[in-house]
Amino acid sequence: MAPTNPNSTFCHLRKYYYSMVVITIFSIDLVCFSYAAAADINNYNGGFSAHLIRRNSPNSLLYNHKRNKSFRRLMGPETPQSTLVTDPDGSEHLMKLSIGTPPFDIYVIADTGSTLLWTQCQPCKNCFKTKHAIFNPKESSTYRNITCSESECRLVDEFSPRNHCKINPQAACMYDSTYADESYSKGTVAKEAITLKSTSGKVVTLKDIVIGCGQNNSGIEASENEMGIIGLGRGPLSFASQISPHVGGKKFSYCFVPVSTDPKIESTINFGNGSEVSGEGVVSTPLIDVESDMDSYLVTMKGITIGNDFIPFNSTGTMLEKGNTLIDSGTALSYLPQDFYERVVNQLVNKLDPNLEVINYIDEDNSSSICFNTTTLPKAPNMAVHFDDGGKLQLTAEHIFRDEEKKLVCLGLKNSSKQGFSSDDIGVLGNNVQENFLIGFDLDKKWVSFKPTNCIKMAAASGANIATHVFSIFSTCLLYLFLIVKSF
Repeated sequence: MAPTNPNSTFCHLRKYYYSMVVITIFSIDLVCFSYAAAADINNYNGGFSAHLIRRNSPNSLLYNHKRNKSFRRLMGPETPQSTLVTDPDGSEHLMKLSIGTPPFDIYVIADTGSTLLWTQCQPCKNCFKTKHAIFNPKESSTYRNITCSESECRLVDEFSPRNHCKINPQAACMYDSTYADESYSKGTVAKEAITLKSTSGKVVTLKDIVIGCGQNNSGIEASENEMGIIGLGRGPLSFASQISPHVGGKKFSYCFVPVSTDPKIESTINFGNGSEVSGEGVVSTPLIDVESDMDSYLVTMKGITIGNDFIPFNSTGTMLEKGNTLIDSGTALSYLPQDFYERVVNQLVNKLDPNLEVINYIDEDNSSSICFNTTTLPKAPNMAVHFDDGGKLQLTAEHIFRDEEKKLVCLGLKNSSKQGFSSDDIGVLGNNVQENFLIGFDLDKKWVSFKPTNCIKMAAASGANIATHVFSIFSTCLLYLFLIVKSF
């Protein structure tokens, strides 16, 4: 046997060790990247947070396009449901989602006043004009139509046509969302994979989410870029309800930055564990079950305080109707029934500077607003919303007034009786009075909570969390790499 060359053996061992180092480094890098980038919702019980993009944000596909207003109210028998107001000033909040496999990006309005998540789909028999591609279910490997015989079809409350299901139980389940301005979305109900990026930087994967695939849509005149709605209502098919088993409960919260904030700063929405609203200054009130509208967030408003004067919701001394006010993120402004509205506005105007000129301004949608001939916010009197159980929501000048394209300052309140609501007695707390509150909805406990919060700081903190999260993961990975290399 020939003698072994020690130098040759050393070279072979060195090559082997170098190869092992390279393979180990590659493996650790792959694991670290994957961990930092993705989280499967079905194994993600800690809840998650996501960004809400405002319509006028550079991060939105809707940025810098035609400025229009439209009012959409989801209509049903005796139902004061979703008043979805598309607002050009940026108070509308959007979620960026990807649907299907491979992922297809869409921007949808976050709406607590409706239930179903829907977007336009091909083949489109009659779709509203858009400058962006329309989702094609045939190109997704995870898309599946739901049939009439499946349990999810019976949960569709968007006034689904049922006759075809009686004829053929194996036919595709359909939905039909019709609004007061005669706009609508109609199509098939399906299950699809949804992905979104959390504020921690992880991509959250959501499997088998029930969606509406709209093949017949009309009258959506807000812009040529609108892509659909994500319903966050109380119904079993709302986004919050569907993901609740995997995130620690049927609860969520959000914090809207003021409309005057730099459009690059995004609001935050939280789902499941970690979304609870607690601590000093929290105002909570029960959610009311109304038989004709079980999917909306209805509370009971007792009245409004202006200065030292309390103005009751009812002026006639009649019993206060439970569930008289809707909390709706899809509505830009707030609304009060005519009698209550007139008493509140008269008292408020009387408390303002008498030198302010009052103007009855006609908006683009032909509705009227009470405005003032000034470009700066007037000094507002103390003003608070009182709930039936004793809770009091303190409002600021930013909640009460709104800037009308830098020309006038107008009240953020309107008369609901002149907006086409199916009930003349309903009030709406739109997202103008929700700004700078952390608002939490607990669907199981049937409570909604408000906490005064600097939502800009919360948004900045979520951005810092991404950097911290990524830095922590890669610091750990680098440490492992160092120890491995050192061992060789």
